[in-house]
Amino acid sequence: MIRVMVCGAYGKMGREVLRAVHKDQQLSIVGAVDINSDFADVGDIIGAGKTGVTVGNDLATVISETKPQVMVDFTKPEAVMNNIRIASKHGVCPVVGTTGLTDEDLNEIRELCTVNKVNAIISPNFSIGAILMMKLAQEAAKYLPHVEIIEMHHDQKLDAPSGTALRTAELIANVRGEMRQGHPQEVEKLEGSRGGDLAGIRLHSIRLPGYVAHQEVIFGGLGQTLTIRHDSISRESFMPGVVLACKKVLTVDGLIVGLEHIMG
Repeated sequence: MIRVMVCGAYGKMGREVLRAVHKDQQLSIVGAVDINSDFADVGDIIGAGKTGVTVGNDLATVISETKPQVMVDFTKPEAVMNNIRIASKHGVCPVVGTTGLTDEDLNEIRELCTVNKVNAIISPNFSIGAILMMKLAQEAAKYLPHVEIIEMHHDQKLDAPSGTALRTAELIANVRGEMRQGHPQEVEKLEGSRGGDLAGIRLHSIRLPGYVAHQEVIFGGLGQTLTIRHDSISRESFMPGVVLACKKVLTVDGLIVGLEHIMG
């Protein structure tokens, strides 16, 4: 059994992770932490009866007491780096779905993995379908280089554009390179109306109640368009990827960015 702890246990994603890990026969929940903890039993949170595992409010203390091998983090951008530092210092391998990490953050995580002899898996999206969407978009860009991305999330999401949209744009840019799209004398009458720009690819973010996580990659060609869309209807869609990462992180080499690298 792989010993797993969860950061952000009271959050929507944290609860789903607790349920998924609890159900898996190869994983064991040994610890959980949340800054708003009232020291509830994990079983009470997920409706599974008493487990004997209490949600703590201090990460270092929980790690010392429960000796996890893997830490799953779906918290906030301002908290995740400190959580990774603490986990790696204690020899715990991070699996991170929190988005908003910068290139500088990733470089620091690589160094932490090397210094502390741990591995880490970070992915902007743990949905298998979303990974396939990104792979298909990268392939399509070889033939239809004009493309825009629209991502739609719930109105409580903090970062924009989403990590998935940024990753998709990066993968497309790797294939087609940087290029100018649209009319060369295009004018924005309202600043930002054309969205963000990554290597000439326009990214648009929608934040509304009712959404979970959705993305359209729209390609345009002569007399035709191609749309590749993925919808996460519920947060359960991310759990097979999270469970896979928990099982793989102990055997990968250093930092892995993107779930696609461990899908076999």
